[in-house]
Amino acid sequence: MKNTYLLGVLLLLTSISLAQQATIKGIILDENNTPIPGANISFSSTKGTQSNTNGFYQLTIPANKKITIHYSYVGFKKVSLNLALANKETYEFNPILKTDIEQIGQVILTGSRNKEVQGITNINPEVIRKIPGANAGVENLLKTLPGVSSNNELSTQYNVRGGNFDENLVYVNEIEVYRPFLIRSGQQEGLSFVNANMVRNVDFSAGGFQAKYGDKLSSVLAIDYRRPVDFAAQLEASLLGGSATIEGTSKNKKLAGILGVRYRDNSLFVNAKETETNFKPRFADAQTYITYQFSDKFELGFLGNIALNKYDYEPVTRKTNFGTLQNPKSLFIYYEGQEKDQYETYFGALKASYKISDNYTAKVIASVYNTQEQEYYDILGEYLLSDNVNTDIGGDGLGDAEYYTGVGSQLSHARNDLDALIANIEHKGSYTLQQHQFDYGVKYTHENIKDRIREYEVIDSAGFSIRPLLPDYHNNQPYEAYNSPLEPYHSVRAKNNTNINRLQAYLQWSYKTQLNNHDLWLNAGVRSHTWAITGDNIPDGKTQTVISPRAQIALKPAWKTDMLFRLSGGLYYQPPFYRELRDANGLVQPNLKAQQSIHFVVGNDYSFKLSDRPFKLTSEIYYKKLNDVNPYTVENVRIRYAAANIAKAYAYGLDMRLYGEFVPGTESWLSLGVLKTEENHLDKGYIARPTDQRLKVGLMFQDYVPKIPSLKVYLNLVYNTGLPGGSPSYADPYNYQTRLRDYRRADIGFSYDIVDSEREDKSFPKNHWLSIFKHLSIGMEIFNIFDNQNSITNTFVRDVYNKQMYSVPNYLSPRVFNVRLSMRF
Repeated sequence: MKNTYLLGVLLLLTSISLAQQATIKGIILDENNTPIPGANISFSSTKGTQSNTNGFYQLTIPANKKITIHYSYVGFKKVSLNLALANKETYEFNPILKTDIEQIGQVILTGSRNKEVQGITNINPEVIRKIPGANAGVENLLKTLPGVSSNNELSTQYNVRGGNFDENLVYVNEIEVYRPFLIRSGQQEGLSFVNANMVRNVDFSAGGFQAKYGDKLSSVLAIDYRRPVDFAAQLEASLLGGSATIEGTSKNKKLAGILGVRYRDNSLFVNAKETETNFKPRFADAQTYITYQFSDKFELGFLGNIALNKYDYEPVTRKTNFGTLQNPKSLFIYYEGQEKDQYETYFGALKASYKISDNYTAKVIASVYNTQEQEYYDILGEYLLSDNVNTDIGGDGLGDAEYYTGVGSQLSHARNDLDALIANIEHKGSYTLQQHQFDYGVKYTHENIKDRIREYEVIDSAGFSIRPLLPDYHNNQPYEAYNSPLEPYHSVRAKNNTNINRLQAYLQWSYKTQLNNHDLWLNAGVRSHTWAITGDNIPDGKTQTVISPRAQIALKPAWKTDMLFRLSGGLYYQPPFYRELRDANGLVQPNLKAQQSIHFVVGNDYSFKLSDRPFKLTSEIYYKKLNDVNPYTVENVRIRYAAANIAKAYAYGLDMRLYGEFVPGTESWLSLGVLKTEENHLDKGYIARPTDQRLKVGLMFQDYVPKIPSLKVYLNLVYNTGLPGGSPSYADPYNYQTRLRDYRRADIGFSYDIVDSEREDKSFPKNHWLSIFKHLSIGMEIFNIFDNQNSITNTFVRDVYNKQMYSVPNYLSPRVFNVRLSMRF
């Protein structure tokens, strides 16, 4: 009996001891104070956890006992912590993982296996901030990836695998963001929504993406802004503008915020173009991301953005030489008038995340986007066209017109106003059961667009006003008198007040298992999208619903060779946005169907070592079959839709990217994309789509001087074959299938580190005036270093003698120099 009593006391004490626990938590950082998601934290072979997407972790450990905790992540040196905590004590520890030189390439190249099996490309934010470009940022680097194309360095818009600018989803911290409606040219854009100095993580999928991402036909760009862990500030300045970023946390680390302010001036590029102008651009924005962690389970975040773009443009003259050496031509234009545009956008979003259990996380996201835009211009252009140009290379008048064969004028007028309000509320969740993961979401969207369109174009050729080429137009002069009133060649007058209500939902399942010792990942999901369109002077449209099933399979064989195979596809829909609903006359077509695309994507990742350095070759073959296509034309970056489902189309191609440490300690890549996309209007036959970019080569390269490692060089090179050159208003695109010349552009940047606190030879003592900087560098950039004449669209002018129409290319920016100063505190 006595022994039984002693045994009971012993068991009770043991259970009490086991029940005593403590907590350790914090944020795992790399050397740049960037949170590391997916890092491993453990104190035994079976007990541990991982950091979340913000680098945050929390681990329960035994109390009153000395414990060794290990922090590790592939490519970084392991950190160990020895400590003993009292019962219910909470200890905060924010380790900084140092780069493991022998494995740095693997971190950059492999990333998360989960992203690889989804076919997602992960981009290092530090590379984004360093690579030069006329419009530097996330989109600038995307254009070097295979399958992504853009022939306008002043624009942040991009095409993916034959799609257009409106077919790409963009998320910031899981919140969908939008771009202005009325912008017509790249030089009007100013700033991308994404502030590169606030970015922590960038994921990109060029097709075959999962059901959870949304309803678009081409791609997904998912960006995460970082959650600060300490005070920091950064300033940048160049001839193109400047930016400032500041971040910090409260004493208890629960409140964290980052604020970025940017200003940009595009006059450096516009003043270097062929058109002589008086140009006053003012592009500025302020953006913030604030989070508050109420508890270990509940966090609330706020994303806010205010952008003001003012564009004042007064063209004076333009001279363009085009044609060939055997048949040179020249266009000279005198301008009168001006353009005044303004785009104001306001965006605010709240995101609440609650970890209900270790296996279940629920989120609620609410956002409001408002854009107020005006586009006012009256510009008269009087042109002289010559097909007799001086070609005497040694003479003084090289390129001058001998005489003019075409004389005319063009008057463009617009008073366009738009006010759009888009409100969203969404609930999404993720539940994990052993190797199964279930994701779901429900989203309601209300869109209200008030749009007034007043624009016309009058074309005069040698004293004769050219009427629109309409089917009922009949002119039998001089045999019959023509008594009809004069009309503009192009005229649109409309006023729309449009409401669109949308309800979206998705459910998907992911599972990891083994197949004969081979790793196998499975994913299947389905989306639904229901929408209805109403408004003033709009006939009631029917409520429409589309169902979008999607699936992915990934297999990693148990071979010595490191390979991963992927197969993905599904049925993708793009329910029409307001821009797609508006036809050439400015009228809204509420019964327009969603465009449909069937995706098939087969991919392979091959990891290997070359010269004892890690490399990876990714390849994807894709095919897209499109139905209920809404045809469009592209004017610079403005898309004009037919607002009718009158076409079908297809796109297929091959994307390849080789990336790795071409130079030890740096990441570079070479991309190759082959594409063909065509469309068929009303069974008239297949013609090239406006985005038919047959061949694309991209290079992103980093290097440094071995004996002067502080001196670095960055190269951004893109080659695209020519796009279709477009067609004039009211013209049949089947009669205009000429192509623009190939797009060739190389931007190079040089930087020198004056201060780098992470290097002993670049650090300064506290009493030195440079000690206030953590990093200080100065650099120079050369845009379009080979001074190639690239064009984005054509201007169509007429010859008075033979009534022939000429397509005159609109050339982009020539070689431009820029200086840049960057500092971090």
